[in-house]
Amino acid sequence: LSSYPSAPPLFSPPAPLNAPSQMMTFSMVRGFALFALAAFPAANAFTAPSALPLRSATASFSSSSHRVGHVSPATATFPRKSILRNARAASRMAPLKMMADGEFDYDVLIVGCGVGGHAASLHARGQGLKTAIFTGGDVGGTCVNRGCVPSKALLAAAGRVREMQDADHLKGFGISVDGVKYDREAVAEHARQLSSNVAMNLGNSLTALGVDIIEEAGEYAGPNKVRKAGTDQIVTAKNIILAPGSVPFVPPGIEIDGKTVFTSDDSLKLEWVPDWVAIIGSGYIGLEFADVYTALGSEVTFIEAMDTLMPTFDPEIRRVADRVLIQPRKVDGYTSVFATEVVPGEPGEKPVKIKLIDAKTKEEVPDSPLFVDAALVCTGRVPNTKGLKLEEHGIETNRGFVQVDEKMQVLDKPDGTVVPNLYCIGDANGKMMLAHAASAQGISAVENIVGRSHVVDHDTIPAACFTHPEIAMVGLTEEQAKAKAAEEGFELGKSTGSFRANSKALAELEGTGMAKCVFNKDTGKVLGMHIIGIHASDLIQECANAIAAGTTVSELAMMVHTHPTLSEVIDETFKGAVGMSTH
Repeated sequence: LSSYPSAPPLFSPPAPLNAPSQMMTFSMVRGFALFALAAFPAANAFTAPSALPLRSATASFSSSSHRVGHVSPATATFPRKSILRNARAASRMAPLKMMADGEFDYDVLIVGCGVGGHAASLHARGQGLKTAIFTGGDVGGTCVNRGCVPSKALLAAAGRVREMQDADHLKGFGISVDGVKYDREAVAEHARQLSSNVAMNLGNSLTALGVDIIEEAGEYAGPNKVRKAGTDQIVTAKNIILAPGSVPFVPPGIEIDGKTVFTSDDSLKLEWVPDWVAIIGSGYIGLEFADVYTALGSEVTFIEAMDTLMPTFDPEIRRVADRVLIQPRKVDGYTSVFATEVVPGEPGEKPVKIKLIDAKTKEEVPDSPLFVDAALVCTGRVPNTKGLKLEEHGIETNRGFVQVDEKMQVLDKPDGTVVPNLYCIGDANGKMMLAHAASAQGISAVENIVGRSHVVDHDTIPAACFTHPEIAMVGLTEEQAKAKAAEEGFELGKSTGSFRANSKALAELEGTGMAKCVFNKDTGKVLGMHIIGIHASDLIQECANAIAAGTTVSELAMMVHTHPTLSEVIDETFKGAVGMSTH
């Protein structure tokens, strides 16, 4: 999904490529450059572009259902170093001249400026397309302003507090600390400032590349048209990419006041640290906030509708996570329980009241109502598509999700027909609600717009939960892989590696964790990889790349990893898949 280098101005755009990756390589661009320099030395055809700024005692967790080729330089007329220098410049060429003609205002209009819309904008400009983006006053979207970015700032600060409060851990290094304090307002400011800086940089990158920024929100106004929300002004484009993102889902019966009952949007502001927080939902977002709140001194109670906490994780990883993220901390929880009514309280004066219903019998559970200081609602997200007004133009959504085909082209209804020149990327299409998936989809949409057929392989996109320690995964869980093996008739293989035998992890006194690979024994292809341990979010990328490239476990087992590094946990896992030992 790397950006395609733009075609040199002397040449027509390249024909669609046939390679699976559909990628124009550096060698091809370099070849074009060397040929042009040799044939047209006086034209000075290629020039380098300007540089672009680019969370009492530990509560036990019960197991009960509730409480729980190029032209030779020799043909050129000037020195070889000069040719190669200019060839390198050609490979990072400035964008082509904008192409929009009189029929449309733009080649591409993008509605929404989260990371998906941002990526689509940059790639469109890289292809020489005249591009504009409707930001709705929200450059960076959820990820930068209310999600990925500020949450990582809180996790970073809370993680340091947790580590410095762990006297036994520090003692292992020969370190002792006399009391640990944190400034809540300063921690919150760190998150706020980080979001502000990143959003500003995103905006600057758009301006630097020549993307026109439209501050208003955008409404779909029919084929090739977007209306500035609240006005009669229409902007036209040959192609439109919808990237409106998503918003927190709040189930019926839950009243949000933003102070004692809130979603992640408000929690990231860290306006106070409650003594006891109920977190409704135990997915990625809920786990990360539990990590922050417990580090900062809160007790946490999960309320989960499924039969187990962390229901989307691989079962083996989930057991380890329960042992290191739940049991040792001030965390308990209910499973198979709905929070059907949540009434706000008043900080320090009146508790939040939560009615708990058995998910199977629909009867109120014995502990109901539950009274806590605050409730954080982490019950997922829903597409932010109501303001697009798609239905007014005959485009049906499914629970708000815009229906698309594999090329991100909008369908007029579920299993319907393609709406010409209209695309939808990111959370709004529901294919994979991750920021980097939105970015990949945005790039893919532009590839299809310029005539290079491209499909995002969502099975190769990794995900991570930034707890301490981290959890990361890509591909199928073991349960899913077993079902696939049974359906397709192949033998499933499994291999594991451990952090407790890794020198680097032991040096960090972070030997808790494991990696697991599930693979097709017949072909050697990796089906899924799961990691829990220090820096799992970084380690998973090697595994995602292996799945994307179709690299077999036999090939991976022979690849050399730096010693001593955490990556050797992955090396051990791949070697184990083919019967090799590392210890």
